[in-house]
Amino acid sequence: MPHIEHTDYYSNILGTSLKVEITGHFGYPIIMFPTSQGQYTQNHDFHLNSSINWFVEQGKVKLYNIQTIDAWSFYDENISPQQRIRNYEKYVQFLIQEFVPYIQKLHGTHRVAVAGASFGGYHAANFAFRFPDVVSHLFCLSGAFSIRNFMDGYSDELVYFNCPREFVKNDDAWKYKHMHIVLSTSDEDICKDKNVEMANILRAKGIDFWYDEKRWINHDWPLWRMAFPSFIGTFFS
Repeated sequence: MPHIEHTDYYSNILGTSLKVEITGHFGYPIIMFPTSQGQYTQNHDFHLNSSINWFVEQGKVKLYNIQTIDAWSFYDENISPQQRIRNYEKYVQFLIQEFVPYIQKLHGTHRVAVAGASFGGYHAANFAFRFPDVVSHLFCLSGAFSIRNFMDGYSDELVYFNCPREFVKNDDAWKYKHMHIVLSTSDEDICKDKNVEMANILRAKGIDFWYDEKRWINHDWPLWRMAFPSFIGTFFS
């Protein structure tokens, strides 16, 4: 079994500590996000992490499962949509200004990989497309690419810049040329149409990506556990 460590990372930007589960002893860093309002241990608890145990044990990759703030942002109905997106933007800035630099220094690398399933796939994709220079691999499993459904019709620049299906269309394609982009879905996935649309956006811009569509399986952990090892194996074997 891989070595697992639980720690807290204090964020000056958020003014609080976020929990991190670190899996493995050595290897390329993969920052992983849970699904909607999931605990930071969720990918471990539902065996997504263990689906790639071989690569972790061989020192190919090291996993950093980071806590999200879904409950304080998109899912907090007691605050205004404007405050929801402001809170989430603080989380994004925590990642790019604090957490990723920590991983970069720790691993002596400029770029990291990001991964997540469902809403975790949104978190991973949004970060990767926002900050492509520091992301080498995006593993988006049944993800979504917009948060407008949480905004109750409210719109501003922050909303736009956290909707990859919108801002990528208007961005420079060269920024993403180095990135290995994986969009994973299935024929019965509730997020299939969103992934097809994002694939079409990337294709229209000439950005290379891997679109993978499984058969006869729906939007849930068995799909993600099946798909994830094949992607990791392709890039980190």
